[in-house]
Amino acid sequence: MNRELLLICGTAASLGIIHTILGPDHYIPFIVIGRARRWNLFKTLWVTLLAGLGHIASSVILGLAGICLGIAVFKLEAVESFRGDIAAWLLIAFGLLYGVWGLRRAVRGRTHEHAHVHADGNRHEHEHDHQAEHMHVHPETATQVTPWILFTIFVFGPCEPLIPLVMYPAAKHNFAAVIAVALIFGLATISTMIGIVAAMHWGVSKLPFGRMEKYSHALAGLSIFLCGAAVKFLGL
Repeated sequence: MNRELLLICGTAASLGIIHTILGPDHYIPFIVIGRARRWNLFKTLWVTLLAGLGHIASSVILGLAGICLGIAVFKLEAVESFRGDIAAWLLIAFGLLYGVWGLRRAVRGRTHEHAHVHADGNRHEHEHDHQAEHMHVHPETATQVTPWILFTIFVFGPCEPLIPLVMYPAAKHNFAAVIAVALIFGLATISTMIGIVAAMHWGVSKLPFGRMEKYSHALAGLSIFLCGAAVKFLGL
């Protein structure tokens, strides 16, 4: 392996780590959803891994297709930019819908008092909530669907630096070099995602939410919405 190819491999690893750290959408959705749904560390990391694989694979496949078909890199960058817009809007929409659902769930779960007057004149009050009566979204169904929603969003999410900065330069050497830098970039990206999610999962589990616990789904939705907005409007 010559010096130039070693430099490209090192660049791939560095870019994988840096672009993950600078992109809060790579880890915050998994932290807040995992906390709201009370996922254990294993499940949270499994969902993170699944989404990360989809995130990397879609860009690698696009890059390989571009190299094999001789497509100019700027055309692929345009496609990646379009995919990025789709992923950002999907994050925004998912965060908004999930947040609204979580807020409705929290409000319906709030206890309140009703006064009752009996025929004999006795009057009493009791507390209850309407969550059991009106909540028709089954938690187990939502739990099964949510990981696949995140996976779908991340499939659309591009790895912006991968194709122009490491795959196309590696293609000047040979096809094996392209595969190598793609694997290095993917491994660096997913490892960083898992490391950050694991650390934050542990940290968040130590926070006392108290009365805010019932708003955990609403807060998760808000966090995802803000991630999507940051990606779309701030270019993170």
